[in-house]
Formats: sequence, structure tokens, C-alpha cells
Amino acid sequence: MNGAEALIKCLEKEGVEYIFGYSGGNVIPIFDAIYDSKIKLILSRHEQGASHMADGYARACGKPGVVLVTSGPGATNTITGLFTAHMDSVPMIVISGQTITPLLGKDAFQEADIFGISMPCVKHSYLVRQTNDLPRVLKEAFHIAATGRPGPVLIDIPKNISAGPFEGSLDPEMDLPGYKIPGPVPKADILKMADLINRSERPLLLVGHGAVISRAGSVLRQLAEKLQAPVTNTLLGKGAFPETHPLSLGMIGMHGTAYSNMALTRCDLILSIGSRWDDRINGDNAQFCVGAKKLHIDIDPAEINKIVRCDAVCIGDARLALEELLKHVVPLNTKPWLREIAANRRKFPLKYKKQGGLKAQHVIESAWEVTGGKAIVTTDVGQHQMWAAQFFLTDECDTWLSSGGAGTMGFGFPAAIGAQLAKPGSRVIAIVGDGGFQMTLCELSTAAINKLPVKILVIDNKFLGMVRQWQELFFDNRLSGVDLEGNPDFVKLAEAYGVKAFRIRRAADIRKVLAKAMAYNEGPCLIHAEVVKEDNVFPMVPAGRSAHHMIVERPKTKMEKPTGGT
Repeated sequence: MNGAEALIKCLEKEGVEYIFGYSGGNVIPIFDAIYDSKIKLILSRHEQGASHMADGYARACGKPGVVLVTSGPGATNTITGLFTAHMDSVPMIVISGQTITPLLGKDAFQEADIFGISMPCVKHSYLVRQTNDLPRVLKEAFHIAATGRPGPVLIDIPKNISAGPFEGSLDPEMDLPGYKIPGPVPKADILKMADLINRSERPLLLVGHGAVISRAGSVLRQLAEKLQAPVTNTLLGKGAFPETHPLSLGMIGMHGTAYSNMALTRCDLILSIGSRWDDRINGDNAQFCVGAKKLHIDIDPAEINKIVRCDAVCIGDARLALEELLKHVVPLNTKPWLREIAANRRKFPLKYKKQGGLKAQHVIESAWEVTGGKAIVTTDVGQHQMWAAQFFLTDECDTWLSSGGAGTMGFGFPAAIGAQLAKPGSRVIAIVGDGGFQMTLCELSTAAINKLPVKILVIDNKFLGMVRQWQELFFDNRLSGVDLEGNPDFVKLAEAYGVKAFRIRRAADIRKVLAKAMAYNEGPCLIHAEVVKEDNVFPMVPAGRSAHHMIVERPKTKMEKPTGGT
């Protein structure tokens, strides 16, 4: 047995179903070992696509996704995928080939220091120097990727290590003396939280991705209903608490609902559950929840008091913390608070004009209605992402897959391929923009060859819409570098790949076309929605500002340039 064969046997022991990858010279021994394996190779058309497929797979089923690429550019092409997974705490294993050990550091053909290059965007990384170390390294990598705060792990394997003879154990002991996972939830910290909650009159629960990862949905619902506390979520917290629930305020922050942002300015206590108080919801720390008690549950000690100084904290798993907290809180009299929120909800609902051309919001909301919300949704990044977050309500964990921290264009479609493989019986819809889709559309081959019934909804406004919106609002409408003139006919493009395609140009055709597309299950299908070119996402909180500065609709006067980034 050689190192590559030992590696594949260990992957089989870890329950790996799929390897997403792209071949090359320095991984030939490993690809050869896959040939006789029960693991299925999903051959992508680009290494970035492979990494996003593994990411989508992991988010949809909770198990680490596995990527296999060659050295040099093959490995560096996964950096965007590693960064995306790292920012969003997604368990993923990237195995890269490397030049032989005698040539390391000597600028050999296709040699790149992927160990060093990837260091800022992985949870851990390995450069394997001994063939017999492969099983231990792999076992440790899976453990690190999936425990505590999840994240991606890189394993760089020189070709002579994968091709060399293996004489070690396939079930070695791990050696991780410095790696610690938070233990039982500290009861004293929970009691302090409970005491503050029990004295609150206007509580607000803020749900982040950590609640999704820990599968805290059931106990979170019990807590919200016991307290009669409204619940708002971050972009990646969608699904931890059902957005169709009467207590749900939907998404908070830069493009959150007006009533959730208003609740943020009026609450007397906010409990963040697996959210890191990031700049999309907290652009100005000095004006964030002024006067409110701030509570934080997070499994990562590095996030505690990093941005917001809290009145009570708990380091631990969100689900376990909520289960203990539920024992110590009492029902609150929040009727006046809920009446105030209900009034804001009536006064400032999410809305858009259905007249004046095909609107992206109309298409996305109709997709939610046609499917009854029963779908796994993936997105790219930009206006379509925010409209999808607003209008495609999510009621279950692991059914909203979007790039949050990294904001990665090109993520949505390959992530949908991974999600479809993870959940073959589920409907998967990739809602993508015309800009992001063109970054990874070569994966139409991957979806077609594997006959995956992924629905690709292309929201085509022929602009980099979110940047155009900022240029309109804050840069005197000086449009620079945002016009996507030259977009292809996406229907013809899909058909060139052998993919079924539909077109929507009129509002009257939306439901009919979507119904046909959702009923088509012989393989992937694409829906090209040619929406109006210039439309903006509202509400909007300018970067670097607080919820007090929320813009509910298009302003009539020139706006001050924001202090933060996009």
C-alpha cells in the first residue's frame, strides 16, 4: 500500500461520500487511488468551483466537504474557497498536491507555498513530511474542522509522500496538545444572563450563524415563546428561527427590515446567540443599542468583547447554553413592546413596486410562493442576495447557504451543486446575479454531467447592482466599472451546455415559468430573469452608521459619503 491508498482508506473511514476536485501532476497517485474507491469523484471545471461545492455540501449536511487539487495554481485557486469557508465557519478539508520534498523551497515546477499562502484563511494547515503520518494528519484534520468553531483545514502532500510506501497504522492516535474545545456551559454565567433577562421589558434575541451550526432551532423557539421576545437574525442566521413565526422580525442590519432595525434602537436588552456583532449590523459601536444590556453566547472565546463590551457572556455551544438558560428565565410582560413592533411592521413593511418592468423582488418572492418556501437556497453576493434574504423566508436550519463574511461572488451556483449532492431529495435553488454567475458558470458542465436537478435563477440587471447603488447614492451617480454590457444570452449559454433553460421578461410570466422550472427534474435548469437595470435595495443603513441612520426608501437629496466599506 502506498500513501495515497492509505489516505483514501482513511477518507472512507471518515464517511466521505464525495471528493470535489481537479487533477494535476502532483496528485496523480491520489487520483489513481480514488479509481478503486467507493468515494465518488466530482470533477469540477475550476478549483474555485470545487471548493465552493465542498462548502455547500458541508453547510447543507454538516459534514466536512473534501477538496482535492494539484500543486501551484491548482492549490492557489482554492484560496477564495478557503477564505469563504473560514469567514463563515464551515468545515472543509482541502488536500493539495505538492512538489517532492527534496525540491521544496527551490522553485520547482508548479511549486507554491500553499501552507504559507493559506495560513490567514484556514483553521489549521499541514505539510506532510512522512508517508506514515498521513492517517494521523487526516484524523486530526477532520476533528479540527468539525469541532468547536468549525473551519477549513489544508493538507499539503508532496508527491513522493503520496506515492511512497505506507507501513503505519490506519487508526492512529491524534496528537493535538494545544487544541481545546469549550467544555460544559458555565452555570454561573447562565444565571447572570437569566437575571438580566428576567428584569427586561424590551428584550431582543439576535440569532447568528452559530445558532444554525449548533442546531439550536428547537430550544431557541422554546426560549423566544417563553419570554415572548422578538427574534431577529443576521444574514447567516436565517433559518435558526422560523422567519414565518409571529415573533420573527427577519433580518437585521444594513439591508434588514425596518422594524428589526427599529427594535435594535429601542430594546433594553439584546442577547446575541452565535453572532459576532459584525459591521453589517453594527456600523457604529458608540450608537449600537445605547443603554441596552448586551449579552453574548459564542463558542469562540476570541469573539467575546472583541467588538461589543458585554454585560454578561457565555463561552460554549449555543444549543447547550440555551437549554440551560431556558431553565432559569421566566415569562416576561412584553405586550407593550410587541405592540410597538407590530405598529412599526404595519408602517414600514418590506415593499416594492410591481409596475414599471420586471422586478427582482417580484421574481424572488414568487419563487418562495411557488415552492412554499420548501427549498435549499444558495446565493451569490450583491443586490439579489439581499432581496433573497428579505423575500425568500427561511424556516429551517441548513436551507440558506450564502457567503456572509467574505462576500464571495461566484459562490452560489457551485455551492448549490454541493448542496444537491448532500441532500439529493431536496429542491435546491441557486439565486445568482449576472456578475457572480459568470465567475463560475463553467460548472454548468459539472451539474449537467451529474444530472443534478439544481435550479439556477439568474437575476440579470446587466450591472454590478450593489456597487451601482452605492455610486448612485453616495458618488453623484458617477457609474464606473459597473456596467456589464456584453452579458451573454444566458438561455442560449445554458443550452450550449445541454442544460434546460427558461426566460422571464414580463411580470405576467413569472409564476408560470417558475412552476415549469420547479417541475423539471431531469437535470439542471436555468431561469434567466431579465429584470429592470436600475433598482435599489431598501431599507439601507449606510456603512459606518448605526440603525438610527436607516434609509427606508430612495432619498430625494444627495447623501453624505459613507465612512465604511461596501
